[in-house]
Amino acid sequence: MRPGSGQSWKEAVGGAVSAALAALRQLAGGFGTALLALALLALLALTAVACLAGVGLLLAPAMLRALHALTRRERARLSRRGVEIVAPDPAPTRLRLALADDTTRRELRWLTVHATFGLLTGLTGVLLPAVAVQDTTYPLLWLISPLGPTSTSLGFAAADSWAQACLASLLGVGWIAVVLGLAPGLARLQSRPAVRLLAAGPGTDLSLRIAELTATRAAALDAHAVELRRIERSLHDGTQNRLVSVTVLLGAARRMVARDPAGAGELLERAQSAAEQALSELRAVARGILPPVLADRGLTGALSGLAANSAVPCRTDVDLPERCPASVEASAYFVVAEALTNIAKHSGATRAAVAVRSRGGRLLLRVEDDGRGGADEAGGSGLTGVRRRIAAHDGVLRLTSPHGGPTVLEVDFPCGS
Repeated sequence: MRPGSGQSWKEAVGGAVSAALAALRQLAGGFGTALLALALLALLALTAVACLAGVGLLLAPAMLRALHALTRRERARLSRRGVEIVAPDPAPTRLRLALADDTTRRELRWLTVHATFGLLTGLTGVLLPAVAVQDTTYPLLWLISPLGPTSTSLGFAAADSWAQACLASLLGVGWIAVVLGLAPGLARLQSRPAVRLLAAGPGTDLSLRIAELTATRAAALDAHAVELRRIERSLHDGTQNRLVSVTVLLGAARRMVARDPAGAGELLERAQSAAEQALSELRAVARGILPPVLADRGLTGALSGLAANSAVPCRTDVDLPERCPASVEASAYFVVAEALTNIAKHSGATRAAVAVRSRGGRLLLRVEDDGRGGADEAGGSGLTGVRRRIAAHDGVLRLTSPHGGPTVLEVDFPCGS
């Protein structure tokens, strides 16, 4: 055997297993959206029939919104699996405009294909691992079951002996080989209609989207530069001055220790105090870069900590079934921190509320207070920096703050991994 060939063989097998597992997860996710597509297709058919009687015209906008929501969910699902789909412009929900809209027609074609072909490929991806496990463990089932398993996945008769049961398990090994070889191709087949039909059409003008992404990138770079200047200023004006003071005090104490021990002890005490303040400021700067509580307790625990330390009583309602990417969690944390700081400084509120939800690959964040309202980005309240941080993630910020209150800040983050 050539040097390294064993390692290469292990890497090849490991790569095939990893690719098959990723493909099975993608097929299972596609099976879930295919079930939704099948249900929505049935509802659309009923709505079309009801339109003949006039009743369906009232339901059509809701059905179109459901269609657009499902296609957004499918794009987000595929993007988390590494299949990037450039979304077209938002499609209309009024029936007359939707019938003439190319995006809506393409989404309807995808819905039909995904509810049939996508459901079939997803079901195959779900069943193949199940039958592979069933047949591979056939000897164990035959041993522990009083009556023994009736047959294998292909309907072969039950084994009459231990040797026959072991031979039957070879069928499971064959199924595993089929899964390793077939799953990635099935996943690509399942996602192909979405790539072809849910992306922006060839005639779509993407100049506005390109301009938006260019502005977003520039805003992200500006926000990064501002953050670096803030950190540099904090270190220079605070921590550095403290450390210089410590150095001076230690030098003076060293010169005085022989002739004036009491005075040297006082200087050492002042040096220790300055060192402790410098350490506290360093910790504050580190927390400003990325709070450790996010890594330790996740966004839920971090927001609970912000609410507990808020000068205005704050209630949190966080529903996050799974962790979001670290950059999204950090941005959400800083948005809430900035919002609560603004509420304490400017709003005169007596209470605040923070609600966070994760739905369909999006992180939805809402901060509300009962203050006097009138929040303005141009007023130096930090909202411009918040908007830039959100734009860097291709997110959306909505601020409602009429005079007299209440003020509601809503943020919509993509949180695909």
